[in-house]
Amino acid sequence: MTVRRDFEEPARSRPDLVIGREELFAGAREQLTGGGSVLLHGPAGIGKSTVLRALAADNAVAARTVLRCSATESESHLPFLALADLLGLVVDEVSDRLPAAQRTALESALTGRGESTLQRDGLALRLAVLSVLRALAAEGPVLVVADDLQWLDPASAELLGFAARRLGDTPVQLLCAVRTEGQEYDRHLRALPPNSLAVRLNPLSRAQVSTLLDHRGYTGLPRSTVRDIHRTSAGNPLFALELGRALAEDPTPPRPGEPLHVPTSLRALVLNRLDMLSDEARRTLLVASAGARPTLALLHAAGRDNAESETAQAAALGLLATEPEGPAVRFAHPLISAALYAEAPAQERRAAHAALSTAASDTIERARHLALASSGTDPEVAARLAEAATQARDRGAPSVAASMGLLAARHTPADSVPGADERRLQAATDAITAGEMDLARDIAREVLTRATLPAERVRAWIVVIESAGHTLGDVDSVFPQALADAGDDAGLLALVHYQLAWRGLIVEGDFAEGREKAAHAAELAARAGDRRTELLALAFQAQTETLMGHPDAPATIKQALKEPQDPQVACHHNGPGLARFRWLQMSDQLAEARTTVTALLREVRRRGMVESEVHFLRLLAETELRSGHCGRALDLARESLRLARDSGIGEVASALLTSFAEAAGGDVDRALALAREAEEHAEGIGDQMYVSRALAALGHAQLVAGDTQGTVRSLRRVRELEHGLGITDPARGRWHGDLAEALVRIGELAEAQDVIDVTREQALRLGRESVLAVVDRAEALVRARRGELEAALGQLTSVQDRLGKLGYGLEEARAAFALAALRTHPQALGFPRTGGTARPGPTSYDEAARLFRRCRALPWLRQAEAAAATPPPEPVAVPAPTLDALDGLASMERQVAALVMEGATNREIAARLFISVKTVEATLTRVYRKLGIRSRVDIVRLAAGRRTK
Repeated sequence: MTVRRDFEEPARSRPDLVIGREELFAGAREQLTGGGSVLLHGPAGIGKSTVLRALAADNAVAARTVLRCSATESESHLPFLALADLLGLVVDEVSDRLPAAQRTALESALTGRGESTLQRDGLALRLAVLSVLRALAAEGPVLVVADDLQWLDPASAELLGFAARRLGDTPVQLLCAVRTEGQEYDRHLRALPPNSLAVRLNPLSRAQVSTLLDHRGYTGLPRSTVRDIHRTSAGNPLFALELGRALAEDPTPPRPGEPLHVPTSLRALVLNRLDMLSDEARRTLLVASAGARPTLALLHAAGRDNAESETAQAAALGLLATEPEGPAVRFAHPLISAALYAEAPAQERRAAHAALSTAASDTIERARHLALASSGTDPEVAARLAEAATQARDRGAPSVAASMGLLAARHTPADSVPGADERRLQAATDAITAGEMDLARDIAREVLTRATLPAERVRAWIVVIESAGHTLGDVDSVFPQALADAGDDAGLLALVHYQLAWRGLIVEGDFAEGREKAAHAAELAARAGDRRTELLALAFQAQTETLMGHPDAPATIKQALKEPQDPQVACHHNGPGLARFRWLQMSDQLAEARTTVTALLREVRRRGMVESEVHFLRLLAETELRSGHCGRALDLARESLRLARDSGIGEVASALLTSFAEAAGGDVDRALALAREAEEHAEGIGDQMYVSRALAALGHAQLVAGDTQGTVRSLRRVRELEHGLGITDPARGRWHGDLAEALVRIGELAEAQDVIDVTREQALRLGRESVLAVVDRAEALVRARRGELEAALGQLTSVQDRLGKLGYGLEEARAAFALAALRTHPQALGFPRTGGTARPGPTSYDEAARLFRRCRALPWLRQAEAAAATPPPEPVAVPAPTLDALDGLASMERQVAALVMEGATNREIAARLFISVKTVEATLTRVYRKLGIRSRVDIVRLAAGRRTK
């Protein structure tokens, strides 16, 4: 068919496309925009048609003619059918331009009248298709869109390929999609012009599957369920959507340890060859589908004596993947296993699990199969499952522990000790450790519907609170209920007050309140003998005191690190280990901080503590960034962000740290986008602490991007927020130097000096040497802007040396860059030239470039290289105003100018004239404008009767 310029593809396909396909879509679109052709390939259901439609919609506007065909398997035997779809409606427009033999052969092929075949009219037909495409292209660009290329009838495929190989520079492009299971797409490229781009669509990630399900309306699915959907679908969008639809229509989840329910539509799709198996082979496959890691040895132990021949039969039918080198029995697709299990009667499934409960070598697996083979309550089964949960927890598999715990609760009789709800609450705690917050919250809510014991109710409320993460405002109503259930029990009250400390920090944005609640929680926990909660509360108190610059912080950290320690709390992301790391990092002990956080990361990975892993990955990235290892920091930050998005934990914190890492060593545009994303999310949940941190990341990215005004706007707000939060330690956010530098660039010298003075006072009190060096770097820029170039150069030289000795590689490089700029291009930083010639030092920009290259600080390196390539301007003589010009000033302006001539600072002028420093600065700005000068130094020179240059 043909479609003219007014063609518009339905918009419905585009939203699905952008989910996980942005990069490949951009590459394919670039290829088409450049006049090339594209072949999309991948397995069934992977999204080829969706991408094809969207690419066609994007590129059809530029084409005068769009030709389409979409073949089907049932029609692939009909010769010339695809050719008729492509050319049937347009051939009449150009048929009179074809030679008679070509016209006759083509008409016969398209209409079915006559006996046209490739064998009889091969050359005429081939030339006819080529001639038609050339004739259409003579009127304007042609786009050929062909879906399911694998079902094209052989005759049409041959004719299309013949023409495609001979089009040359003719403006005809092909956009095709073909189903492939591996990389066998080469033969389909013969139907496209040479140098066409082959684009493989790969499976979606878990986060992308989650986004796709949300987009289609399957919202609110627990992350554990999304994880199962992703695993079962293997990232195939069609399969994932069908599984999501089945869950939406039948929301009863499968029992713990069981595969997902598979809808009939997918069973038919993947099990159409099942009827060709013998009954015994089918039973063998059912046992394999019930096993976690089936092998031939396991199948033999489960009573499947002919497992070799029966699995070979299944492999020949494509149900199993052939792995001649290994003992594993692997299904060709995870969906086959799930569908096979779902198709089997319940009695046969229980029989398979019963066989595996004695055959499996792993004790956890045996317990799982025993539970799935049993029905009703049984204390012995429950005890074995509870023991399996403990073993899984010790192995660092908290997700498995949660599953085993839920199975144990299901089989626990009503009068057992421990009871079913106690086991459920332990499963909820394991789920939190595994990062499955939705599952934990659902378990706790279920317990609260029937629990009457205060201890169980408070524990359930704590799970609800902890599973809320940083959205504590959403569970505000829980706190009064938890306090009421706790009564006067010190241990239960300690649990609640610890969470109230977090509420004070996150919801109220009040560090002082958070510190007070944490200290009270620690006292209550100590009284109750709850060492775990006491340690968490002390660690929280230590962190808030550190950020506040509180003098008690070192003593509290020491108290939190005292023995005895709880092994899991010791490596928890809110435990004493983190408090010590923060102190080391903020005290410029970067090597020891790196060692500490690396050990913590290793331990939480061993224990399967997903939330802690997200945080420690981020903190290690932050340490590497401070050390100037920008490439390493970027890799770690991206890994943290991927894990955060996959688990739904710590996304804001990981996004903003990745923004810093991108600005330092990656893509500045991505840094800006991530910072804005983090700010929007933090604003949405009302977390002022993270709003502040996100704005600090945004301001830094804006500085690197050259948006000085944006930097000032963002970081001024950070300053206001941190003042309101009570944060006085400048080593916490380290945005102060960026703000002062940006203020210098826009000429707000008084405010820049105020930021420097306040920050310096705080840093001196707390001994923050790196912060002092950075604000000294900013002050050197202030001094240079005021005309004190020699003093500024000396200060920057000292700063670079100090930062290098402290191990702050990127900050050292930035000092070298500022030094080179002042020597060579002072105007590049917004500073006036003061006459004379450029002052290249022994290194000029080479030293800065070398240091940036060592750090792999690519955005900064590009700036240094660009500056080095820019020649310094020739100095221009500027006529000096005369003293008579002062007569044109207003009274206040003359007084301020006169005091400047005496050498008074802005603060001294403000004190003598009883006005603010900002008023002095504003007055000076007007003086500069009226006198045609640029700095207070020019006023001094005016008084001395010297000419400015």
